[in-house]
Amino acid sequence: MPSYREPSFQDRTAAAAQAKQKALERLRAKPAADPAELEARRAAREAREQVLAAERAAKAEALAAAKAEKLARKQAEAEQRAAERAEAEAAAALKEARLRPPSAAEMKAARDARYAARKARK
Repeated sequence: MPSYREPSFQDRTAAAAQAKQKALERLRAKPAADPAELEARRAAREAREQVLAAERAAKAEALAAAKAEKLARKQAEAEQRAAERAEAEAAAALKEARLRPPSAAEMKAARDARYAARKARK
């Protein structure tokens, strides 16, 4: 039984050159691509790219619509909170005005108004 012989550098380079030559021969033996087939592939690729571009545009449009809707919702909520805050402030001011005893000037104004109304009826 022969013992294993480690290939030398020349053996390895020769084997690599031979493998390269075989690959080149296989490539040359391959028939040239049919122009009609190449055109069909190009058309299919362009159609696929158009579909992808349309999908990306639709996705971007949906995202923009969602952002606009979210912004509108935030603005409506802010307006509602502002209205509620103003209503609460008005209610607090009214409550404070009702609880505060009338000043002397206010009492005099109310008394004068009653007097003027009584005079106007006569």
